[in-house]
Order: sequence, then structure tokens, then C-alpha cells
Amino acid sequence: MARQNSSFPHQNGRAQPQVVVVMVPLPAQGHLNQLLHLSRLISAYNIPIHYVGTKAHSRQAKQRVHGWDPLSVENFHFHEFQIPDFQSLPANPYASTKFPSHLQPAFNAMSHLRLPVASLLHSLSTTAHRVIVIHDSLMSSVVQDIASIPNGESYIFHSVSAFAIFCFFWEAVGKPFLMEEEELEHLPSLEDCFTTEFMEFIDTEQNYIGFSSGSLYNASKVIEGKYIDLIKKIPGEENKKHWPIGPFNPVELTGKKNGRHKCVEWLEKQEPKSVILVSFGTTTSLTDEQITELAIGLDQSGVKFIWVLRDADKCNIFTGENRKSELPQGFEERVRERGIVEREWAPQLEILAHSATGGFLSHCGWNSCMESISMGVPIAAWPMHSDQPRNAVLITEKYRNDMKKLIAVKS
Repeated sequence: MARQNSSFPHQNGRAQPQVVVVMVPLPAQGHLNQLLHLSRLISAYNIPIHYVGTKAHSRQAKQRVHGWDPLSVENFHFHEFQIPDFQSLPANPYASTKFPSHLQPAFNAMSHLRLPVASLLHSLSTTAHRVIVIHDSLMSSVVQDIASIPNGESYIFHSVSAFAIFCFFWEAVGKPFLMEEEELEHLPSLEDCFTTEFMEFIDTEQNYIGFSSGSLYNASKVIEGKYIDLIKKIPGEENKKHWPIGPFNPVELTGKKNGRHKCVEWLEKQEPKSVILVSFGTTTSLTDEQITELAIGLDQSGVKFIWVLRDADKCNIFTGENRKSELPQGFEERVRERGIVEREWAPQLEILAHSATGGFLSHCGWNSCMESISMGVPIAAWPMHSDQPRNAVLITEKYRNDMKKLIAVKS
């Protein structure tokens, strides 16, 4: 697409933006990151971006993004609103479910963003021809006042796969039509994937989605086109718009900040496709027993690896101490010639993009899935909670079945 001029002359002779876009993410890393990457794509068309959040979560998004620098984009604006303090506790790796229930206070506190966001929207509506809100599906109540703005419209962003959304809708309305897709034969239950409180939170946010003009997905027709089409067959979704517009993350990385991370420097010395990345994202904490077993496996495997060993994020990642997981005695010394244990934040996208990376042991969060797929790195799936078990089915069963069909055609 050709870039377009985002402004036109106003009556008083000054340039008035045709369109401005307001991004409203849920304050969890996988959500913050995806909408920040989408912001990059939209801003490339000279469209002003207004990215909304708290001070801590905006700082988190800016500090952890890689592949580009949002601070270098002229038409990019961060709005850091003050909300009441909320509890920021560490994750409990021994909880009955792996779901990060310790993040719930932050999710609940986001309701206080409604008034400042409404004020921002009304202010922008007086200077822009059109105000577009792209909001996380779980931030629908925060942006509900867009319905009162004549020149405003909103779009829901689903942070999970279209496959997971289709399955959720399909089951919620009683499986209204038969499905023959082989991957649905192995569809895991959602039992223990969420807490009761989070499911109630989802139900509450669902009450505010009726005013949206459509839904956006971090996916492409090549990857999930079939499931986008199937969503449109769900009763109630037939006349709604669903657009797969991913991958959001850069596939060619530029603008590296403050030098190269030590993991990337180490990869420079390794042979092509010789290293496996081991990471379970920002919402999973492994137990001591799981860490020990994984360490033994990596030790005995003989493979080169980068293991990102860290607990799930707290609500505010800049406060409090982080747990330091104990590894088997002598482990790091034994593997120091062929592996790195990284206990802090690691630039996953840069690691996956590197030619030395040949595999990814992943929890199958959708952000990680799309980064790995777009970089051409195969995934070994170890899902933990939320949409991850169903994402794992998508990237294993579906593509295995597609490969079988391709082989059958060629033979």
C-alpha cells in the first residue's frame, strides 16, 4: 500500500489530521507488545498514534520492545494516566492453576482509565476528522464512551489466535454446526486454564463489545484464514467484520538500542540452526521440580541452548524482588560452553530472528507463536494455561495435517 497523507487543510488554514488512532492494551506483556507493534505498522502511514496506559505499563512496553524504537517515531504519543495503587504480588508457582491470577488486581484497576480515556477521545475528536480506537477485547469497558463521539469508531483486538477465538465462540453457542477439521478432534478442555475471577472479568467485558465496528487479529490468511471464515459462520457474527492483519512484529529488525544483548552476541559465535531457545513467556512460573527436570534434560541432551529462566511478571515489574530459582548443583558450570541461562529480560524476537536459532521450546502464547512462525523457527510445545493449549494444537496438529495433505498431493 502507498503511504497516505494523514492531514488535510482545516477551515482556519491549519492542517487537521484526517485520522488518529488510540491504542488501549490490557496491561500484560503479550498484550502491550502486540498493540505496540501494530502501532508501528499504522504509524508508518503517517497516522498519529496515541498509546494509552499507566506510567509503569507504558515504561514496560517501551523498555521491552525490540526490532524498532517507538521513541524515534515522530507521530507516536504515549499517554500515561494515573490510577489508584493496586497490589503487585509475585506469582505463586505452586498455585492450583498456572494462570497468573496475581495479575488480576492490575486488570481490575484498569476500570479507572475510563474517565481519562473518555476525556482524551473527546479532545481528539475536536481536532481530527476521525478518531479510531483499537482496544484489547478485555478493555472494552474502558473505551465504552467512544459510542458518544459522532466521528469516532472502535475495533476490538483479540490477543489470541483466531483458532482459539473460533473454538470459544463455537462452544459458547452449543457447537451449531459440525466440524470435520482433524485438529478439533484433539481440542483440549479449558478446565484449569483460567481462574473463576478471570472468567467473570471476561464476561463483564463482553457486555461492552456491541458498539465495535469489527475485530482485528494478529494473524494472516495463510496461517488462520480458515478460522477467520469459520468465525463469520457463528450465529451473531455473520454480519461482523473480522480482519487478520498480522504478523504485527517486525520481520526485519532495525533500530537496536544500547548495543546488542549478551544472548545475541553469544549467538554470533554459534553455527546456523544449532541453538534452541527455551522460554515460557511472562505469565508462567515453573516449580522447583520442573526447573530441575528441565535442567537435567538440557544437560543430558548435549544441545546448545538459551534458557530464559524467570518467574511471571508482577503487576508492576519495576517494584519488589524477583525470585531466583535454584538450579542443580554444578549445572551452569557443566553447560557454560554450550548454553546460557538468562534470568532477566531477553530479546526473544532478536533471538528467534538469528540464523543460529534452530528451535523454540515454548509455552505457545500467541505472541511467541507469531514471532516464531514469522521467523521460521519450529516450536516444541509445552503449554501452561489460558489459550496456550489450544494454540499448541493449532501449531502442531493443523500444520502436521497440512503437511500430510501436501505430501499426498505430490505423491
